Amino acid sequence: MAKSKTVFICRSCGHHAHKWVGQCPDCQEWNSHDEELAERISKPSMLVGQAPRPIKDVTVDNFQTTSTGIAELNRVLGGGFVSGSVTLVGGEPGIGKSTLLLQAVAAMSREGKTCLYVSAEESSEQVRLRADRLEAVVDNLWLVSETSLQAVLAHCDSLKPDMVVIDSIQTIHDPDLSSAPGSVGQVRHCAHRLVTEAKRRAMTTVLVGHVTKEGGLAGPRALEHVVDTVLAFEGDRHHALRLLRAVKHRFGATDELGVFEMGGQGLESVSDPSRLFLADRAKGVAGSVVVPVLDGHRPLLVEVQALVAPSTLASPRRSAQGVDNGRLSLIIAVLERRSQIGFAKTDVFTSAIGGVKVSEPAADLGMALALASSVTGHPLDSGLVACGEIGLAGELRQSAQTERRLAEAARVGFTTAVIPAGAPPTPNGIVGLRAETLSEALHLTGMIGSHSGFHAPPRPARRRGPELTGAENDVDWTVVRPLNPPRHD
Repeated sequence: MAKSKTVFICRSCGHHAHKWVGQCPDCQEWNSHDEELAERISKPSMLVGQAPRPIKDVTVDNFQTTSTGIAELNRVLGGGFVSGSVTLVGGEPGIGKSTLLLQAVAAMSREGKTCLYVSAEESSEQVRLRADRLEAVVDNLWLVSETSLQAVLAHCDSLKPDMVVIDSIQTIHDPDLSSAPGSVGQVRHCAHRLVTEAKRRAMTTVLVGHVTKEGGLAGPRALEHVVDTVLAFEGDRHHALRLLRAVKHRFGATDELGVFEMGGQGLESVSDPSRLFLADRAKGVAGSVVVPVLDGHRPLLVEVQALVAPSTLASPRRSAQGVDNGRLSLIIAVLERRSQIGFAKTDVFTSAIGGVKVSEPAADLGMALALASSVTGHPLDSGLVACGEIGLAGELRQSAQTERRLAEAARVGFTTAVIPAGAPPTPNGIVGLRAETLSEALHLTGMIGSHSGFHAPPRPARRRGPELTGAENDVDWTVVRPLNPPRHD
């Protein structure tokens, strides 16, 4: 068999070369030439494949979902996989991508679907051992360890599967291309070919993709554009919690969240993640508060903890795990400037418990209350939640869909919510403590005032020199604040 002709094309300007060049002679970009098959870049035919027709005559009978047998995966996909669709699943190594997909194809095989699992990274024996542990050794599930694209397509011709899983796309290669497996040219060419075959055969295809150290999908950006769905599988390898999100989904919404728990028998769907997050919460501890966050359309109750301790370092530590470090710095600055609670000589540690990431501004108020609670040593009420955004002026701003957040808190059993003054009415079972500013919220919760024993000193008066016009003259803003303020029980 004669080897197909290949060319090298610049990703930036489209320059063609018959051999690889380090620097593009047209746009001067370095290492931008990727190998492509000559057939793929030939001029398109002038023949028209399909004639235009009225949109009302287009039927959608072929786009029917097939259940995966996994409740949380069906939630993210909007019911299941669509026949002929191509889905890209990305995540860090060891997070559970292969486990999730092996459980899914096993469940679909039990329903009579013919599924092919192509293991391009592991041997067939390794996959069989995992299948034994997951109880995924079922009829209609076929397994092959293969890395050649032509061999994979040949297996699809012989089996005619309803679903095929490629684990992973970075290890599949076309021998007609001289570049190594995993290169940009190989990944793009193999993905295009698999997408074309999936549409032609009405075969559901799932591609497993590697991620870079920054957390993005490895390979060319075009890989995400040619597929129908992009799923991101996230989580901390040191925690059992796993989160599945749809970054792109042509057949449904992208604002659903799937929650899984990794156990001895594989991944298990978590129908009530809020109770899972709060299962081991210690009550009556200073520096702890529960925040109702919203991930897509799904409200979650997450415990945010803060620890403020004296520091002997010239530059005290600021550690944020699971929360945005920029938001933490902003909240500390507002607490110091607007509420006169000092952190200049203290280390600050904050964490979102359970391995979940909290990045939305709705968690600002909860984080501020946790910091103030740690400074004063006064614990917050165990039945209290806090929700609201903090502005630079110390004002509290309401968050989107506050009603859904508080309804979830009421369902779990919380009775009090600290919210901005302009927030909508609270649901039944929740008493709202409304505040216009952060200082007012601190007073309402007893973080500052006579109840806590911590009194915020008044702001120093401004002194103006007679020779200046509007400028402050030699103002000393230093306020001495106790690191361990007295506490009255």
